[in-house]
Amino acid sequence: MQAPGRPCRWTCLPSPSAREAASMYGTAVAIFLVILVAALQGSAPPESPFPYHIPLDPEGALELSWNVSYVQKAIHFQLLVHGLKAGVLFGMSDRGELENADLVVLWTNGDSAYFADAWSDQKGQLHLDAQQDYQLLRAQGTSDGLSLLFKRPFATCDPQDYLIEDGTVHLVYGILKEPFRSLEAINTSGLQTGLQRVQLLKPEVPTPAMPADTRTMEIRSPDVLIPGQETTYWCYITELPQGFSRHHIVMYEAIVTEGNEALVHHMEVFQCAAEFESFPHFSGPCDSKMKPERLNYCRHVLAAWALGAKAFYYPEEAGLPFGGPGSSRYLRLEVHYHNPLKIQGRRDSSGIRLYYTSTLRQFDAGIMELGLVYTPVMAIPPQETAFILTGYCTDKCTQLALPPSGIHIFASQLHTHLTGRKVVTVLARDGQEKAIVNRDNHYSPHFQEIRMLKKIVSVYPGDVLITSCTYNTEDRKLATVGGFGILEEMCVNYVHYYPQTQLELCKSAVDAGFLQKYFHLVNRFNSEDVCTCPQASIPQQFASVPWNSFNRDVLKALYDFAPISMHCNKSSAVRFQGEWDLQPLPEIISMLEEPTPQCPNNQARSPGVPTVVSIGRGRG
Repeated sequence: MQAPGRPCRWTCLPSPSAREAASMYGTAVAIFLVILVAALQGSAPPESPFPYHIPLDPEGALELSWNVSYVQKAIHFQLLVHGLKAGVLFGMSDRGELENADLVVLWTNGDSAYFADAWSDQKGQLHLDAQQDYQLLRAQGTSDGLSLLFKRPFATCDPQDYLIEDGTVHLVYGILKEPFRSLEAINTSGLQTGLQRVQLLKPEVPTPAMPADTRTMEIRSPDVLIPGQETTYWCYITELPQGFSRHHIVMYEAIVTEGNEALVHHMEVFQCAAEFESFPHFSGPCDSKMKPERLNYCRHVLAAWALGAKAFYYPEEAGLPFGGPGSSRYLRLEVHYHNPLKIQGRRDSSGIRLYYTSTLRQFDAGIMELGLVYTPVMAIPPQETAFILTGYCTDKCTQLALPPSGIHIFASQLHTHLTGRKVVTVLARDGQEKAIVNRDNHYSPHFQEIRMLKKIVSVYPGDVLITSCTYNTEDRKLATVGGFGILEEMCVNYVHYYPQTQLELCKSAVDAGFLQKYFHLVNRFNSEDVCTCPQASIPQQFASVPWNSFNRDVLKALYDFAPISMHCNKSSAVRFQGEWDLQPLPEIISMLEEPTPQCPNNQARSPGVPTVVSIGRGRG
């Protein structure tokens, strides 16, 4: 229930006394120094105490900046609220829901302002958290709203709190337009709300020096009129200059048209296949019926950016080769526009700026595909909440294809289609899991970026790379099969490594013959016939399966023990010489333990009561 009385604006709140103002100023200065020291813990000073920045809402009314202190195991947030009326909530949840969310709330009851760590239940009702883990450092008025500065540990060991991990974080927000008599009077269902995805825990990677002869190339969308619909993938074909010689890409960064920061969600640059001499020029939606079929052969990733990502640097000893003999001159830019307000008439020329050099570095960087082959033999039954599929890069393949000195993975891009929820790639050696290459426990197919690894992972001949994807098909009535279509599924990790080898694809799928044994077995134990006739396709056979608990469990068991068909492929799509069908699954006898969150000192936490807030005035 909202509080009665006049609508309250932040400017009508009581002004602080001189003593309060002096105290706040001293506190602000001390806080700034603490944050600055925390931000400078890397090897090179950032350009700002808050090096990371994203707009939270489509209109840009909420702007979030942050820095990460791995020493303190905490994040400092700065939230700018433009045109704030009566309060704001901000927080995190598993998939971006406003229910069962971990929240921090600033609100007014019409007379006083309060700040509190809170959580929402299954109905969206807010509750005060008995353990106050969000710490307010400063609340300051601006010329058009409010600036909040607060911090939060990565892990709190509070059952109501979200554990901040390395992967994707779903941020949620809400705008309070009227006063509320108490925190418990707020329900998220009555607010203007939304979500934004981001990687909060950015790795502290030193910034390499740029070569003296570095040049730049901008690949930008050609003054696109952004469609007035929620989701658009825009494709644009461009080409390198005639006679463009071999170069190394050493860095790239996003160029976002001013004013469109909240609409440009992510962008990728792909190089087209070298076997085609030319590609038709095209600029339009990627799902357009007018899109030339040949554009599907532009899939080799050169650069990928998503909201919140800063510039991407290659290690000093390596660069990504492009141009020259054996390399296509044609590039495809793909821009994802997220326009939930369906804004009309906005034009955009966003893209990616490549930094490249003709002075080739010691190593060519390469991109290798790990995971599952794009094939319908790997399928997820309908109505599943967490079904796991796993693809392998076996010891037999790495033994044959990798150099004795190994390769060194420094970045990774995880990829599934719409039902993907978690992705992880693990390195195993001699039957023992040794390292996590990349993990995202809150993966979203709507937020994909190339992520630098905190630590380079070295892979040697005889090692195994295991990529597992967890899927949710609760909203589907038929099995979801593997394939290229958006309603089909993938499980891929594009790892960026050096030195480049001939091995471009190291993936697996269950042996097709064993899958046919599954369909025949299902026929024997079910009253409904499953189509096993030779002319029926695998998707048709899966569509005829009655998905009872027996058929689900047997399919899962099949994927867990049946032999696999390995694709140990060169860049020419030809397999390395050898026998790759009916291969046994790698035997893993020792698995890595899940990391235990390190909880902060209980005595440092505030008691479970809201903080009364005095809004200081900035210079505006």
